[in-house]
Amino acid sequence: MLIVLSPAKSLDYKTPVKVKTSTLPEFVSESAKLIADLKKLSPQDVAQLMGLSDQLAALNVGRYRDWTKKFTAENSKPAIYAFDGDVYDGFDVKTLNAKAVDFAQDHIRILSGLYGALRPLDLMQAYRLEMGTALQNARGKDLYSFWGSRVSDSLKQILEKQKKPVLLNLASEEYFKVLQPKDLGCPIISPVFQDGKDGKYKIISFYAKRARGLMARYVVENRITDPADLKGFNLDGYKYFAAESKPDKPVFRRAEKK
Repeated sequence: MLIVLSPAKSLDYKTPVKVKTSTLPEFVSESAKLIADLKKLSPQDVAQLMGLSDQLAALNVGRYRDWTKKFTAENSKPAIYAFDGDVYDGFDVKTLNAKAVDFAQDHIRILSGLYGALRPLDLMQAYRLEMGTALQNARGKDLYSFWGSRVSDSLKQILEKQKKPVLLNLASEEYFKVLQPKDLGCPIISPVFQDGKDGKYKIISFYAKRARGLMARYVVENRITDPADLKGFNLDGYKYFAAESKPDKPVFRRAEKK
């Protein structure tokens, strides 16, 4: 089983981490091409392109300026420790043991506008570049054109080595769109997380994002490789709901808190 996650906008480069080994991203040379395009943009351009405040635009112009092909302990951090949004709050890597982190390294890929796909322990320099950004580049009008089939091809190579290849899609629609599902040659499972509210069950974005991280954690803690074992997911009050589930879209519900 291979899991795909979305990155987070929030980053934490202040909290120190100790890891025995870190790795380098697969697509550094591709990232450098995007950085070359991004360096041509003024803070006003970046603000407009990404819908950012002037302050955030200036911060990211500085990040593009400082970005280098050399990844060091000073300028980068392993991706799974650097991302700091709802998904990563649910995953809570700081409380996982070393064996679980090792399993994550082999079974999780974080989709990224700048880096294509990252392993959890890949060193990452700070950036902001969402996959849906309409950044003009040599290959087309946006990042989907830029990445083409590169990310799918990379994932396919991993899946082909697995006994029972399955892609567990815990990414957002925006990021999953960078993949060509038919080319992966394996079943794709996209769990649905619903929370009770006012007597009904619905997807609440904040909770659903955190639940994706929780499920990724459940998989790596329990070393799950068979999709049937996902039905046992029970963190933070979620339970498998068979009546609404389909093989490729299992539904997990959590009752309304009273």
